[in-house]
Amino acid sequence: MNERYPIGKFEFSGEDDRAKSQYLQAIREAPRLLREAVAELNHEQLNTPYREEGWTVRQVVHHMVDSHMNSYIRFRWALTEDKPVIKAYDEAVWAALPDAKSAPIELSLDLLEALHARWLVLLENLSPEDLARVFVHPETGREIPLIRNLAIYAWHGKHHVAHITELRKRKGWT
Repeated sequence: MNERYPIGKFEFSGEDDRAKSQYLQAIREAPRLLREAVAELNHEQLNTPYREEGWTVRQVVHHMVDSHMNSYIRFRWALTEDKPVIKAYDEAVWAALPDAKSAPIELSLDLLEALHARWLVLLENLSPEDLARVFVHPETGREIPLIRNLAIYAWHGKHHVAHITELRKRKGWT
């Protein structure tokens, strides 16, 4: 098992209605699965890195919200502007900020639930044409279709939940 990519690296599985339905289901389930993954972990466990030189469980929880909030905003830009260039951010620097290192995880768990509930209202009402809209990543200059970004975030939630659940298995915290 690869500790860095416990479910494997992201692979785009398609743009059809079946794929979209699976992506939406993953977005719908992510807050609950994250909450279950961290249930009953104590302060010391929350401050344990999921792998050597990796983020702590607490940082992973806060990172998911940071990343998913950025994605939500990127969706809104792409839906309201023509090929907007998004704002990139340094995930590692964000994860090193005091709130990511020490804030109670309940804040981010609640925020993720609210964010995903709102995001789903938007996502469930997008047409194939909407999902074909793109934003431009400033570091690569690459155009990213919204359907691909949706797939990335469906994977992203599962990826980080697996970091935590696999750590729990390795440590016997189940």
